[in-house]
Amino acid sequence: MVLASGVRIGWADLPDGVRAAVEDILGEPVASAASQAGGFSPGTADRVVTATGRRAFVKAVGAALNPQSPALHRAEAGVVAQLPPGLPTPPLLGVHDDGDWVALVYADVDGRHPHTPWRDDEVGPVLEALRALAVPVRNLPKLQDGTVEDFAGWRNIAADPPATLDPWAAGHLDLLAELSDRGHAGLAGDALVHGDVRADNLLIRPDGTVVVVDWPFGCAGPPWFDALCLVLNIRLYGGRITDDVIGGDPGDVTGCVAGLAGMFADRARRPDPPGLPTLRKFQQDQADVMLTWLRERLGAQDDRA
Repeated sequence: MVLASGVRIGWADLPDGVRAAVEDILGEPVASAASQAGGFSPGTADRVVTATGRRAFVKAVGAALNPQSPALHRAEAGVVAQLPPGLPTPPLLGVHDDGDWVALVYADVDGRHPHTPWRDDEVGPVLEALRALAVPVRNLPKLQDGTVEDFAGWRNIAADPPATLDPWAAGHLDLLAELSDRGHAGLAGDALVHGDVRADNLLIRPDGTVVVVDWPFGCAGPPWFDALCLVLNIRLYGGRITDDVIGGDPGDVTGCVAGLAGMFADRARRPDPPGLPTLRKFQQDQADVMLTWLRERLGAQDDRA
């Protein structure tokens, strides 16, 4: 199983001007930095400590590392600026954007990622945090609008099926496309959606409460979408959870599982992006898990018929 992790640079690898800009945001020099694992970015992800002991989290990337990554950081800054107060998210202290390098500086969260395989006692607090996030939002992109091409994955595959395509999927491409259409129709909504809930995007504080980090895909959609992503991650890494925690219309949820499976399967056959040599394998792992999950859900529907 491929972990959600890219190949990162560290604080010392940043251009001098970017480090200076981050120190200006913090108001003092950085004395030490510790690179953090997890997440698909070739840029920095460092917990830094200033000369007087102030702690912060810095993520920074330039276009030479990956052409798309700076845009994701810019998107994240825009999303975080729109988040309502009081949510389980870290405060953004400042942004540096010189047109090439983008750096986001957050208040550091005293926390760690959930264990994988997932532990029962950590699932509940994550679900509680996701419920707290699902507030109505305005001025954020719509999940439904941003996933039109994503949920066309099975049609893309049908037009050019790979030799390694799962045999069950190969025999049910029309059904998978129809289910994906249903799933996409179910993505309408005005609740805040993180859009990429995984263990590496969650931090558990010493008191057991959860903070949700990394917001480039933040949007408005159905309140059950993030719980669906959590179930996927637990199925991927191991742990106990049932589909009951998702809620939502069962047909919409089944269609969304189909649509996301097609998205991951379609993306997994693309060339590796610059600086992200493990991303395609991770996407294929998720596609495989979601196809198994989909067949279980379809079987359960048949049993109820």
